[in-house]
Amino acid sequence: MNSRSQDMQTKAQPVLGLFLGVCLAVLASSLMATDAWAQFDKTAWPANTATPKIEAVDLQGKAWTTAELTGKVVVLNFWATWCAPCKDELPTLQTLHDISDSQTVVLTINVREPAARAARYMQSTGMTFPVISDPKGELAKRWGVAVYPTTILIAPNGQARWRVMGDVDWSGPQANTWLADVRQTVPISNVPSKVATPKR
Repeated sequence: MNSRSQDMQTKAQPVLGLFLGVCLAVLASSLMATDAWAQFDKTAWPANTATPKIEAVDLQGKAWTTAELTGKVVVLNFWATWCAPCKDELPTLQTLHDISDSQTVVLTINVREPAARAARYMQSTGMTFPVISDPKGELAKRWGVAVYPTTILIAPNGQARWRVMGDVDWSGPQANTWLADVRQTVPISNVPSKVATPKR
């Protein structure tokens, strides 16, 4: 009896090992799923740093200006096709662009690559949010962006509120909370202007 239970225990060990392995794999994948969008760093825009002006034309020829965007929440995203986390994040920006009302604008800046490459990428993926080309990285430098992707959340009063470095699920509840918070910013008439003039 003793020998038989020992045999059964020996035969059960590989099955138990396999079962534990599967359980650990499922646990790891569920943890990875919840942490998939946790690789970001969200910090307040420095209080003593003026918000750069937006004066640019997108790939479709539409002009974008700070004046036109006043009164809206702007999700200003800096990305590139050579940046894998950027490419993971872009579909969520497209979703946000699709579901947003007229008071929220997704505006993206493609950095350090030819405009034609960005246009081809947008066409091949079917994404339609506005893209401004920044082939020399001048706009990224003006906004203090050195990590990709980086997203600046701009309040309706024209002031940058948050800088988010790293990829985020912009279609998820967390981002929705951030946008709702930015939307509650004091109206522009009650805030002294700190908008900077772009350097020429």
